[in-house]
Amino acid sequence: MEHHITITSGTLELAATLHYPVQVEQTSRRSLDKLPIIIIAHGFIGNRIGVDRLFVKAARDFGQNGFMTLRFDYGGCGESTGEYGAGGLDALIEQTRHVVDYALSIDCVDPQRVTLLGHSLGGAVALLAAAKDKRIKTLILWSAVAHPFNDIVKITGKSVYEDAVQQGESDYLGYTFTPGFFNSLANHHPFEQIRKFNGDVLLVHGTDDEVIPADYCFLYQKIFWLRSQGQCDKEVVFQANHTYSSADAARQAIEKTRNWLIYLEKRREEWYDWTI
Repeated sequence: MEHHITITSGTLELAATLHYPVQVEQTSRRSLDKLPIIIIAHGFIGNRIGVDRLFVKAARDFGQNGFMTLRFDYGGCGESTGEYGAGGLDALIEQTRHVVDYALSIDCVDPQRVTLLGHSLGGAVALLAAAKDKRIKTLILWSAVAHPFNDIVKITGKSVYEDAVQQGESDYLGYTFTPGFFNSLANHHPFEQIRKFNGDVLLVHGTDDEVIPADYCFLYQKIFWLRSQGQCDKEVVFQANHTYSSADAARQAIEKTRNWLIYLEKRREEWYDWTI
């Protein structure tokens, strides 16, 4: 069951789609009243559908396995109002937290099982949001950006950044970016925020990613391992590009993620049984 909804974030109206589990009875016995939820944060100038419908496929798969999923468009993307990039990276973090607010307002959502899944720049935003917001319990980073300024300038081309600085704004694929947007990217360093998040983490990256280096996945894991709490697992998808565009790559990314989530649910159930 899917519902198209609107989430308020300041003056913005964020378009979103909420997926309910197909068969709630398939979830664990303690989850019948409260359900886990996965919030999907898309990447740079993306949308809640994803390239080749990646996020739609993922949300429906998660729903088949007992998870609620909420995918949304950042301001100025997809069907949301506003201008993308206005307010910089801080605005994207704040919008993400407002989506978490909405998710936790749903009666059947378990506040102890809120997972944030971010792709590309959305991965960096997800980590930065989780470092500030303790309501986010689990992180999944798909092909995550590690150096926001360098990575995004590499995508847009240096000339777009230079035009913004020299002219006050620049155009990239119909989106307008100001120097403030690029400055906000330079002010955020995801690696430095890792130790502020104590939950479990899954990293997924494709070996053929030409946009965001697969090496970032290994670097992220090394730093996550330095934490005193929370585990960090890694899944590398052979021959997958940045958006997991082939049928096999998408299947693997979704399958590996789903299996990891089910593993966490089983571990939680076993821990509950042991404690009582």
